[in-house]
Amino acid sequence: MKHNAGFLKFVSAARARVKECSVVDAKARLDRGEVAHFIDVREDHEFAKDHAKDARHLGKGIIERDIETLVPDKQASILLYCGGGYRSALAADALTQMGYTNVTSMDGGIRAWREAGYPMES
Repeated sequence: MKHNAGFLKFVSAARARVKECSVVDAKARLDRGEVAHFIDVREDHEFAKDHAKDARHLGKGIIERDIETLVPDKQASILLYCGGGYRSALAADALTQMGYTNVTSMDGGIRAWREAGYPMES
């Protein structure tokens, strides 16, 4: 997908403020049990089609509204992903501004997860 320059600049600024990890690092952290909340921030229809195994869904459009219900502990480890790593970086930035201290965005998103052959669900 081709992204507009203004969007890419916005994402770049968010990425400068948040923690990111590769898909390999994300899978290793999940396998070691270091992630309390693995969250897909894509749209409802994207999540319904398929998603990473054991991921929970909280779309970017509602994450700020609903995160405190799903994750009341602001120190809990949260790993976010989207389609390619842009929306999850924006969501990670928002959660950090809300006081969450252990949020990471998975660079490459679900595309990188699929390419790595990691487990999927639908």
